[in-house]
Amino acid sequence: MNTKRKALSCAVIAVISSCPYPYVMAEEIEEVAVTGTRGQPRSVADSPVPVDVFSAETLEGVSYTDTNDVLKTLVPSYNVSRQPISDGGTFIRPAQLRGMPTDKTLVLVNSKRRHRAALVEIGGSGTQAADVATIPSSALKSVEVLRDGAAAQYGSDAIAGVINFILKDNAEGGSFSISSGEYTEGDGFQTTASGNIGLPLGSDGFLSISTEVSKSDFTSRSEQYCETWFCLDKNNPLYDSTASYAQFTEDETFMAGAKKASLESDVVNPWGQPNSQAARVFFNAGYNLAGGKELYAFGNYSNSEADGGFFYRYPYNGTIEDLRTEDGSIYNPLEIYPGGFTPRFNGEVTDYSLVSGLRGEWSNGLTYDFSARYGYSDIDYMLENTINPSLGPDTPKSFKPGVLSNEEVQVQADFSKEIDAGLPRPVLAAFGFSYMDETYEITGGDESSYVAGPYATQDPWGFCNDDGTATSAGMAAISGGSSLDCANPDDPVYTVVGVGSNGFPGYSPEYSGSYSRDSYAMFVDLSTDLTENLFVQAAMRYEDYADFDSELVGKLAMQYDVTDSFGIRSSIGTGFRAPTPGQQGTTNVSTRLPNGFPVATGLFPASSDVAAALGAQPLKPETSVNYTFGFTTGFDKLAMTVDFYRIEVDDRTYAISTLDVSTDTTSGSAYDNYLALVDAGVVGAESIGGVFYFTNAFDTRTQGVDVVATYPLEWGNDSTTNLTASLNYNESEFTSDPSEYLNAEDRYDFEHFDPKLRGVLTAVHEFGDFSVLARANWYGSYENYNADQVQEFDPIVMVDLEGKYHFTEQTNMTVGGRNIFDEYPEKDEIGDYCCGRIYSSGTIVDWQGAFYYMRLNHNF
Repeated sequence: MNTKRKALSCAVIAVISSCPYPYVMAEEIEEVAVTGTRGQPRSVADSPVPVDVFSAETLEGVSYTDTNDVLKTLVPSYNVSRQPISDGGTFIRPAQLRGMPTDKTLVLVNSKRRHRAALVEIGGSGTQAADVATIPSSALKSVEVLRDGAAAQYGSDAIAGVINFILKDNAEGGSFSISSGEYTEGDGFQTTASGNIGLPLGSDGFLSISTEVSKSDFTSRSEQYCETWFCLDKNNPLYDSTASYAQFTEDETFMAGAKKASLESDVVNPWGQPNSQAARVFFNAGYNLAGGKELYAFGNYSNSEADGGFFYRYPYNGTIEDLRTEDGSIYNPLEIYPGGFTPRFNGEVTDYSLVSGLRGEWSNGLTYDFSARYGYSDIDYMLENTINPSLGPDTPKSFKPGVLSNEEVQVQADFSKEIDAGLPRPVLAAFGFSYMDETYEITGGDESSYVAGPYATQDPWGFCNDDGTATSAGMAAISGGSSLDCANPDDPVYTVVGVGSNGFPGYSPEYSGSYSRDSYAMFVDLSTDLTENLFVQAAMRYEDYADFDSELVGKLAMQYDVTDSFGIRSSIGTGFRAPTPGQQGTTNVSTRLPNGFPVATGLFPASSDVAAALGAQPLKPETSVNYTFGFTTGFDKLAMTVDFYRIEVDDRTYAISTLDVSTDTTSGSAYDNYLALVDAGVVGAESIGGVFYFTNAFDTRTQGVDVVATYPLEWGNDSTTNLTASLNYNESEFTSDPSEYLNAEDRYDFEHFDPKLRGVLTAVHEFGDFSVLARANWYGSYENYNADQVQEFDPIVMVDLEGKYHFTEQTNMTVGGRNIFDEYPEKDEIGDYCCGRIYSSGTIVDWQGAFYYMRLNHNF
């Protein structure tokens, strides 16, 4: 193995510290690191840490167009879920590597840090990370996945691993692809067109441009809304004709209106993927200057839109209520939406970046790489098919709640040099410095999206006295024919309804503003062969954040070749992740299900007066220790890597379980929470049913094992079937008591909700102009908790199958299907999900059913 060590050393350093690629022999890198589907080992066998490398051919062999889904298919420890009713999570999907949230995996493009998206996930870890979906797969030459903690090399947010996207660098030729498909349910039609073209820049440069345009329709895996509190389905066992909602379901006008309550689907509360469309472009350019120097630049522009539904608003649920208007008559939002309504949430995501730099080698052998980058992301929200209840009949039906944005500027200098220390190989030393400035901004929405209208308080027109008698204004209303009864506490004059655009109130000036910080970092990384069989690596990094104390972290790694075909490797490293400005500053009021029932729930910054009144403390950094141990082996034609890992995180950032809020003076702590909101000046506190905030809640341990194996089956007719098998076992547990912050359900689901086992087996067989790919995706069992009940979900296997035919060497067509046996996870049996939901919408197990597609590719 060690015959390739020198090339590998620089290849690894190139990934870790931006060591310039031109100083490594391309042939050796391709032999060691770049593999496709022709039987070569997929994992880098000579690396002291587990690294997967996927070529463009491998990426093109995955039928998905969303890069998140491509990674999910190829890397079992990488998972992404579809969250249809999750505010911004509908548009930027949360992912995880080795069971850790996305913000603990660093994303690079061409070995440079990718900027974070504007979205802060409002639950769980409050993830704010790079949006991988903005990187079109058509722009990629390869992808490298480092499955190991690397905070000492990269800094904050490289606790679980690193994903490095290498862009195409062709100076000529190109490709074009168009694909379309649909689910067997007859919905979710998708079309994607992508292309790449390489152009020369003079005689010594290149410009590679990649584009992607996509559009997909919504899906619905739902049943009609029917719960104990309101039911629209007379055939559902929950339906009770004597219940209060019978007056509505027997009303033809109401039922006709209910069919239009949602802008999409034939049920009022559809669960599935959103409508979406996107246009994306990436460019990569380089130019060789005299003296071996290279000037480079790359960047992107992405614009995408998606819209999804919120929870159905039924009559008398706190939003659709009778109200006394200024003339004493009764108004009800059913006058606007005769069958209730389902707010429709739309998000437009804009993302762009530019990176440029100069790299080369001085005469003393020191290589350098000076670079600067700028990255920007924003989400512009729009809400339609809803109301601001507090405005009564004067409410608009569509709103602009506001804009979230994240901006980053970074300058960096990286160096590397081989030093002769009398060892079998020179010591490769890499070191560097960086400065980063980042800003998270909340821009307020239009006034109607957050304003507290007259019906945010009782008796807005002064009709009643405190003793239950009518005022002169009240008497005038009564004389005009009003049914006003001040002595009746249930009279609509006393009704208080929610403030702001229902479903997602707009950002008011009080909760708008920007949060900025800067940071400095420096690192050193040393690697060499201590003996002919022992490769070692050591790294240290110092970081200083303006809003947190400085931190020093380190890492040690080694690879020992026991024989030419068997090696062992291990690493230990410490990590440090500073909360982002977004995590420290985000605020949100939305509809959630803290007790299985939809209520308006407020998220407030941990450092705000509101959260402080509820007991919150300002966020502090998370710290971690990461251990890996594994082996690489190869005998005959089998190549295999096995890696065990443990990630210990202290002071983990997490959202507390929702605290109940109630105006009922007998509700105990719920009433105390209401008073705390009032004392903190929260407008519309009467309409909020729950509150939560992020805090450093507990310590955790995540551990597991990754196995990757490849084997070529050779047949007598000179054809070969290339087999790739990968398996991940992962479990997370608390190492401190989280009961102060999480309720019993949240504690149980944290440790048991995701499958602990996940595997992928892929077979590719080529014969003549035709090839066949079969892939089995296996998800192990998992559990869900609700009200002292536990449901165990059985393991499930989903099979993909596709065939490809080459008309010419340049043109081919692919026809295939995902989940061809139309497998679904089990349905909810313990009543944990409501509102027409059939499957657990937050699971990483796909619940959309079978999907069939056709794709045409042409290379030129």
